[in-house]
Amino acid sequence: MEYEVVIGLEVHTELSTKTKIYCGCTTEFGGQPNTHVCPVCLGLPGSLPHLNKKVVEYGIKAGLALNCSITKYGRMDRKNYFYPDCPKNYQITQDELPLCRDGHIDIELEDGTIKKVGIERIHIEEDAAKLLHTPAGTLVDFNRSGVPLAEIVSRPDMRSPKEAVKYLEMLKSILSSTGVSDCKMEEGSLRCDANISVMEKGSDKFGVRTEIKNMNSFKALEKALNYEIDRQITALEAGEKLTQDTRRWDDTKGETAVMRSKEFANDYRYFPEGDLVTLNIDDEWIEQIRKTIPELPHEKEARFVKEFEIPRYDASVLTLTMSMADFFEKTANLSGDSKAASNWLMGDISKIMKENATWVEDLKFTPEQLSELIKLINSGTISNAIGKKVIVTMFNTGKSPKTIVEEQGLIQNSDEGAILEVVNKILDDNPKSIEDFKNGKNRVLGFIVGLIMKETRGKANPQIVNKLVNEEIKKR
Repeated sequence: MEYEVVIGLEVHTELSTKTKIYCGCTTEFGGQPNTHVCPVCLGLPGSLPHLNKKVVEYGIKAGLALNCSITKYGRMDRKNYFYPDCPKNYQITQDELPLCRDGHIDIELEDGTIKKVGIERIHIEEDAAKLLHTPAGTLVDFNRSGVPLAEIVSRPDMRSPKEAVKYLEMLKSILSSTGVSDCKMEEGSLRCDANISVMEKGSDKFGVRTEIKNMNSFKALEKALNYEIDRQITALEAGEKLTQDTRRWDDTKGETAVMRSKEFANDYRYFPEGDLVTLNIDDEWIEQIRKTIPELPHEKEARFVKEFEIPRYDASVLTLTMSMADFFEKTANLSGDSKAASNWLMGDISKIMKENATWVEDLKFTPEQLSELIKLINSGTISNAIGKKVIVTMFNTGKSPKTIVEEQGLIQNSDEGAILEVVNKILDDNPKSIEDFKNGKNRVLGFIVGLIMKETRGKANPQIVNKLVNEEIKKR
C-alpha cells in the first residue's frame, strides 16, 4: 500500500523585547540561574501580571509579515496544567481569540513550483522555566519563565520532511528580518513541535497523528520526521493500531520516544485570564505597525538577483538573515564586485563563523574592510590564496586588510624576472615532471605551480606563474 505524509508545525519563537511579557524582568539570555526573576514570573501568591504592549506589537508585526488577519478584540486565557516548570500551575496564553489568524507562507519546492502553506493562528504567551536534569536530580531555572513567545501554528499542508524544513527556514528568515525575534535556535529562541501522520494515498481522511516536541535545528526536524514516517508505516503494515501521543526526539539514538499520551484542549480547562484586561486593537495601530515592516527575504532575494546579477541560490542564502543581507549589500556596493562579496560571505567567512559559533553581527571587521580586501585581490596586490589568510586575521583582530598585508609582508610579487628564476629552479629540480607533462599528464602542471607557490610563500602572482611555466616547459 502507498502512503501519504501529512505534516503541520507549531513553532515557538521568543520575541525580542527587553523585558518579559507580564513583568519588568530582563529577557537577556544566560545569567546565573534564578537571577532574572521577580514575584510575577515566579508565580508567587498575590503577584499580578501586567501585559507588555511591545509583545502585542511584535505579535501583530509577525502576523502582518505572514499575511494574517489581526484579531481586533481579544483576550488572554489561562491554560491549566501542573508541571515543575510552570510555578502558577497555569500558563497565560490565548485560546479562542488568538492575536492573528489565517495567514500563509509561500515555499519553493525542489521542482521549482511554489506551494502555499497555511498558517492557522499566531498567539502570544509566556515561556515556561527551564528544567536541568542532573545525576543528583532535576533542577529548575526560572530565568526563562515569562519570556514572551509567539506560537505560530501551521495548517497540515506539508507532505514531506523537506517541505517542513523549507517552511521552517522561510519562517525563520521572515521573523528574523522583521526584528521580532533573533531566532537563535541554539539558544532556544526558535523551537519547533511537529504533528505528523500517514494516510493511504488518495484518501481524504487523516491518520492518527503524533506530536514530536522541542526540536531546535533543521537537521533534527528532518531526521525526526523521517524516523516517524518509517515507524508509523511499519506499524500499519504489521497491523498495529497507532495511538495519538506526544514523543521526543533522541538525537543520540536517532529515534523518537514516547513522553505521554496526547492531551486535548479540554484537558487544560481553558478560561479567561481575569487579571488582565481585554485587547482592543484599532486599525490605526495596525497600519502604524505595517509601515515598520522592512523588505522581506523573498523580496530582497528577487532584488539581489536583478540588481547584483548573482545566482538565485546565492541570493537565497544571503537573505536568510537580515544581518547577512545587509553585510553583503554594503560590501557589494563598496567593492563593485557583487560575486566576490557573495563568495567570501558564503564561503570562507561562513565557515569561520560556524567554527567559532558566531554571527555576522558579531564580526570584528566591517563591509568597508571586506570590500578593501576584494579590491586588493582584484588589483593584483595580493593573491586569492593570501586573501584567505588575511580574512582569518581580520576575523581574529578586526584589523584592516591593508594593515595586515603591510605588517606581514604579503604583497603579491608580479616581477616576471624574479618569478622566472624560481620557475626555472623548480623545473630544473623536477625533470621527471617535465617528461610526464610531455607524455600527456597535464595534471603535472598543478604540481609544479604548487611547488613554485610554496617556494614563494604564496606571494607569486598565480597568473604570471602559470604563463611562465607553460612557456618554459615548451622550451625544454
